[in-house]
Amino acid sequence: QVQLVESGGGLVQPGGSLRLSCAASGFTFSNYAMSWYRQAPGKERELVARISISSGASTYYADSVKGRFSISRDNAKNTVYLQMNSLKPEDTAVYYCKGAGGWGQGTQVIVSS
Repeated sequence: QVQLVESGGGLVQPGGSLRLSCAASGFTFSNYAMSWYRQAPGKERELVARISISSGASTYYADSVKGRFSISRDNAKNTVYLQMNSLKPEDTAVYYCKGAGGWGQGTQVIVSS
């Protein structure tokens, strides 16, 4: 079955950086687009970034993270990444990986001084 395991979350100061990873298994990773979502307390889950099948192919970013976040994938490692720079307090949320119809368990990101 589809398994997605996120890692890399944590506490970071405003302006700092984090890189999230999502390790995938149970499906042919290279055949699926992959996405990162986030859910802040009291808010709906929102799409943050998406990457199409091939590494280096098309990407999508929410306006709120454009220019600060970067999504990438390594099909040899069955892993998708989210590089997050210039983090703001409003980026605080649980970040989820989505692909092949499945969701990861989420990783908490807290941006605070």
